Amino acid sequence: MRNKKREAVIDWRDIDTVLLDMDGTLLDKHFDDYFWEQYVPEVYASQNNISIFTAEEELLAKYKEQEGGLAWTDLDFWSEQLDLDIERLKKEVDHLIAIHPYVLEFLEFCRNHGKRIYLVTNAHPKTLAIKMAKTKLAREFDELICADEIGLAKEEPLFWEKLQGRIAYDKKRTLLADDNERVLASAAAYGIGHLIFVAKSSSRLPTLYSANFPSIIFFKELMEPSHSGAPKKGL
Repeated sequence: MRNKKREAVIDWRDIDTVLLDMDGTLLDKHFDDYFWEQYVPEVYASQNNISIFTAEEELLAKYKEQEGGLAWTDLDFWSEQLDLDIERLKKEVDHLIAIHPYVLEFLEFCRNHGKRIYLVTNAHPKTLAIKMAKTKLAREFDELICADEIGLAKEEPLFWEKLQGRIAYDKKRTLLADDNERVLASAAAYGIGHLIFVAKSSSRLPTLYSANFPSIIFFKELMEPSHSGAPKKGL
């Protein structure tokens, strides 16, 4: 069943490296959904003197053509395709960028337990810069890595091999958390040992658990004393 939760059971003693997705995992995906599904269609409709309905139809078709590849998140690509300054438009609504609950506590937890922490995102470097400027999260990571720098989207198993050349992680002792099942499946195919699905990517959408991977709603679930290696309450 797609909406039956598989509990995440983590032994932190078996993990050295934590890889974290950004949009939908650390940050509320409401910003991205609103931007691409409402704000861009409104601006596109106005600029092209067409109805919102027509704009939405045209844009949805364009989005689907690029979904799952590097172009999907490439701000320069979409600026050229749509004749819009996508970077500027994102900055106009950056007040909607928000960190998910318990993310800061989880990052502190990982740091206190000696884990290496990397942000690994398909987001374009310009999008990453906008969101890090707004959230101040960059200082929490050992490194920030965009798929654009690797040359492949995270949906490709070869991405994870190339990433190893960048940060030299032991895949069996690595945890990856992501809200995208295709990404988790590609990481599983490569052999990453600990995979977590974030089941509530947007504060405005219902929780939807993965049928294939252990799921969490909030990162506080991975800090519970029931997880081996996690500190006991009161200690």
